[in-house]
Amino acid sequence: MEGRRWAVLAVLSASLLIIAMDATILNVAFPSLVADLRPSAIEQLWIVDAYALALSGLLITAGALGDRWGRRRLLIVGFAVFAAASLLATVATAPWLVIAARALLGVGGAAIMPSTLSILRVVFTDPRERALAFGVWTAVIGAGMALGPMVGGLLVQWRGWHAAFLVNVPFAAVSIVFGLWLLPESRHPREGSWDWWGVALSLAGMVSFVAGVKLVFGHDLATGLLLLGAGALLLALFTRRQLRIPYPLLQVRLFADRAFSVAAATVFLGLMGLVAVLFLFSQWFQYVHGHRPFSAGVMLLPAPIALLAAPLFTTRLLDRFAVRKVLGSAMFVAAAGLALPGAALVAGGLTYPWIAACLALNGAGLGVAATIASSTLMSTSPASESGGAAAVDETAYELGGAFGVAALGSLAVALYRDRLPPLPVSAADSGLIRGSIGEAATVADRLGGTAGGRVLAAAGDAFTSATGLTSVAGAVLTAIAGLIAWRLLPEGFRLLDDPH
Repeated sequence: MEGRRWAVLAVLSASLLIIAMDATILNVAFPSLVADLRPSAIEQLWIVDAYALALSGLLITAGALGDRWGRRRLLIVGFAVFAAASLLATVATAPWLVIAARALLGVGGAAIMPSTLSILRVVFTDPRERALAFGVWTAVIGAGMALGPMVGGLLVQWRGWHAAFLVNVPFAAVSIVFGLWLLPESRHPREGSWDWWGVALSLAGMVSFVAGVKLVFGHDLATGLLLLGAGALLLALFTRRQLRIPYPLLQVRLFADRAFSVAAATVFLGLMGLVAVLFLFSQWFQYVHGHRPFSAGVMLLPAPIALLAAPLFTTRLLDRFAVRKVLGSAMFVAAAGLALPGAALVAGGLTYPWIAACLALNGAGLGVAATIASSTLMSTSPASESGGAAAVDETAYELGGAFGVAALGSLAVALYRDRLPPLPVSAADSGLIRGSIGEAATVADRLGGTAGGRVLAAAGDAFTSATGLTSVAGAVLTAIAGLIAWRLLPEGFRLLDDPH
């Protein structure tokens, strides 16, 4: 296996790319899907959220199951589920079938993602090579999330919304074949029975918590707070149980290691800013400047390209400087990549070359930071707990993205509404215009002429200002992550001298 480790990395990275893309590919397929199936408002909500809810709820269970049952075996099963769910979506003729398919995609993703990271931990025994492998893994996730809207835009323009799901099937099939051929099996059998109560508590707790976040920032405050409270209570009970039983699903004591906790916090806060700002800039390119989804995706490419390049020089930085300084500085660089275009948008002057440079700056900073964070999470945990550590890493990504889109997205909507001037339109149209920039564009297109142009210009100016201020808010969160890393990581902590 020593000579095949880079082939293993290639297989896992290629298979992971389609999973990461699936998290954002629906963004551009959604309007076509709604026009075709005409789901109700509640069904639309479930179509969007079913994937994230299933994925986040099952990550802890999947990580523990891979450790016990076999990581390659779980990975292969995950891809089989992913392919079956994708096929179900392509033949769906009713909204409830799409909801079921999206939930099954989340189940497959939950089985796949921790398994990939755990297998890398086993295959790459040299700390220096392992850091590079984890960096590539991290970059593939970021690149996939950024490429999703671009690839989705092409597919939807070519064959409609079904194509956005159908593309998963050949990727999953190829991943299964190469996985069976190249990937080693690894497991850490444990004594004791399977913790079914822990599974139930973690699943219910994570689903309630993520759903609560979405509803609180989606203007259903009462229900959202109720779900947040229920999720927090269930997760507290899960934590208490894991601390008391001899063979837990998740070794919660891993968080007692300061480096482990700082790494998880860094991933969470960094993803909050990145995912939300990429989402807003994608809308800004399309609605304010009239680009098609594919073109908007291309314009976002500097961020994923920089993410992919970052692992190549991360180990050199770690050779020369302390981990806390590299991690903290990388987050400050990423924060600058959000703050500079945000400030320029608010000031009213921003050209694409400046945006591209800032996106690359943000991608490079986050690429270095995420490489270090993932390597820290895996290297500070015992090999027997690699599934749990991988689940923590994935959960930080999922929660960071969910919080970012929900919290910063809601901030952008509030700022957009605050900056909209009164417009000479009907009350019904005014309500639509204030709902979102997308609805404002629809109203402007229907009105046409001078009236439509006035609506589109006002909405565009308001959304531009809102996007700029929200980007600055994302930069503040990212800078806080950098400060946490700089101040709390021990000075003597050395990532490349792996104690395990």
